[in-house]
Order: sequence, then C-alpha cells, then structure tokens
Amino acid sequence: MGKLKIFDISFSNLSGVFYAGTVLQGQVTVELAEPMKMRGITLRFEGKAYVHWTETQHANAAHHHRGHHTDHYTANEVYFNQDSLLCGIFPNQGSNTIDLLPGRHVYPFQFQLPNGLPSSFEGVFGHIRYTVKCTIDKPWKFDHTTKRPFTVISILDLNQQPNCLSRIQGSNQKTLCCLCCKSGPLQATFHVDRSGYVPGEAIQLFAEISNGTDRKIDKTYVDLKMITVYHAIGRSKMHVQEVARVTRPGFEAHGSDQWNGEKLVVPPLPPSFLAGCKIIDVRYILQLNVDPSGPSFDLEVPLEILIGTIPLMSVVQQFPPMPPLPPPGYSPSAPPPEAFYPTAPPIGLPDMPPPSYNECITGKVSIREEGDNEHTGGNLDYAPVYPYYNWGHTPGALPEQSGKQ
Repeated sequence: MGKLKIFDISFSNLSGVFYAGTVLQGQVTVELAEPMKMRGITLRFEGKAYVHWTETQHANAAHHHRGHHTDHYTANEVYFNQDSLLCGIFPNQGSNTIDLLPGRHVYPFQFQLPNGLPSSFEGVFGHIRYTVKCTIDKPWKFDHTTKRPFTVISILDLNQQPNCLSRIQGSNQKTLCCLCCKSGPLQATFHVDRSGYVPGEAIQLFAEISNGTDRKIDKTYVDLKMITVYHAIGRSKMHVQEVARVTRPGFEAHGSDQWNGEKLVVPPLPPSFLAGCKIIDVRYILQLNVDPSGPSFDLEVPLEILIGTIPLMSVVQQFPPMPPLPPPGYSPSAPPPEAFYPTAPPIGLPDMPPPSYNECITGKVSIREEGDNEHTGGNLDYAPVYPYYNWGHTPGALPEQSGKQ
C-alpha cells in the first residue's frame, strides 16, 4: 500500500451486530509510513434495500419477429445515507489540504441507527444491506477507500405474535396411476406442537403415513423452505430455497410409518416477514414429503411457521441459562468472547439466556457494488449474522440440494 500501511474500520462490538434503534460505535485506524497530503477523511453510513432480476421475452413467431428481448425489474429503498467528517474538509468544499503525519491515527465515530430498520438480508435477487465506508480524499490522485458491512437485527418477539403456541396440522392424499389402473390412496397427516421458533430450537415432527398403493415408498423427509418474494413495480418474483432437512427411510407397499418427535434444528436464518422492508418478504414452510418409487410427484403436506429473534417465554423456562458459544475460530489469546456480541436487544425476556450470533446458513456473498473499484479495501465478502439460541444444538449444514427456483 506504499505510504498507507493500515486503513481499517472496526466496531466496538467485534461481531458487527447491532439492533435497530441502538448506537453504532467504532473507529477508523489510519497508519502511514510517510506524510500524506489530503483534503480530508470522511465516513458514509448507508442502509438500503435493492431488488433486481431479468426476464427474457421470446418473440412471437406469428408476427415474424426474430430474436428476443430482456426486461429488467428493479426496486430500491433507502433507510439512511449520512456522511460524517473525521478530519479536513468534505469533498467539493474547497481546495485546502492537510499533511497527515507518519504514524497511527485513530478516529472514533458513532451513529444512531433509526428505529424500525429491517433485518439484514442477502438473497439471490436482492438484499437489505448496511455499510460504513471511509474515504481519504486525495487531490489529483485516486482516493483511498475501505468498506465494512455490519448486521442489523430487527426484533420479532414471538411472545407478541398471535397463535405461536398453537398446534398446527395438515393432511393430504393422492392416488397413483399405473397404466389404466388407479391404486389405493397414499395418505399423510403432519403436525407440530406450535408455530413459532427461533434459530437453534429443535422442531419436533409428528406424522402418520398410510400407503394404500402397490408401490414402495423410497423415503419420507421433512424440509424447511425459506420462501423469498421480491417486489418491483408491477411485478414480483419468488425464490424457494431448502435450508434444512430430516429424512426417514422408506417402507413397503400397503404399509405405514410414523414420525414420533424426530427433531429438525432451525439453522441461523433471518426472521419471518423482514418487517420494515416493502420490497423483500420472507416466510417459512415446514413440509412433509412422501416419495413413492417410480415416476410420480411426492405427496406434500406444508405447514407455515414463524421464525423470530426472541423466543417464547414458555420455551425459555424449559432450559437452564447457557453462555453463548464463542465465535468461530476464537482462541484464548483473542479478546473476551463478550466483546463479540451486541448489547442486549431493546426488548427481551427477564433472565433470557443470551444467544450466540451465527452467520446465515446460506453463506457469504460479495458486497462489491457500483462505485467500488480496485482501490476499495475492507471486508467485501459478507454473510449476515443472526441470533442463535444455544440450547444443546449446533447449526446444521446445508442440504445436498440447497434449493429450487
């Protein structure tokens, strides 16, 4: 980097997780090997949602048109976009310069996050993203920039959601055709004891399956699907992704099988709805799938569940308080584990065990955007981090087939 040895943004909460309505605190560190002439050092705090996808329209052969055209669908929401001056002057406010001396310079900052912000989210066709970007404005030369994303958590308290404690149940049946003959019915009933969960909880699964057909059942499985709907003007697009799965072995023709409390652990995921965002919506379907042998569609029994950030009080009381898991890669020589976690959310339950904060199971993405160039430094590979309640479980791995569109 030549003169510039260190140019870094860090947060007082080392995990970079903050609740909507709290104060973001951190510092910018600049270390120089030689003096550097500049106009100033500025920070930009930005929070926004963005949606984009394309659809290809094929020409109508009846009108003798050739080829096709592609339509772009986009939408934006801006939650905040604020600049702050650390030293010198803002860009375009004059030509005065300063010489920053060699050595290390530390500039603390803070920013009040607005209430009502939606939770961070990174999806296939859009995102809700929060960043801090620092720029060293140099006259007659390229600027130095560095960017750091952070995660915002919006509270979804399951205790405030109606019917989260109520049992939910569904059933379905179908007949399978073989040549000209119809078989007896394939039937299934599926239920869970309640509809509200937080990441880290184990959902107990109950089902009764009756196979009145002449075909063997290859397997049954329950999967958790994250259904994301992206909205643009006059158009919406849905993306379905499987984020967890539990499987039972198959059974013979004219047989039956039961699920008797098998557990599916909810992985680190964004809360249902993404409240506060009008262009991206998330919901979750827990679905029993019965897979007959041969060419046939599965029998499906879907149930919609809620995933929140604050657990049900009746569930919390069943578990002894447990310390949060240390961050991945934590070693005793690192700062104390508490430094990695945000302060308590603005609302919560008395004596609620603190959650850990784990990366979303869908993994890291590049957050390089238009305006970022080869001179933009910082952490540009990012995954949002969500509360994960360590009640004796660890996050599961992605399934072999991570999703369908």
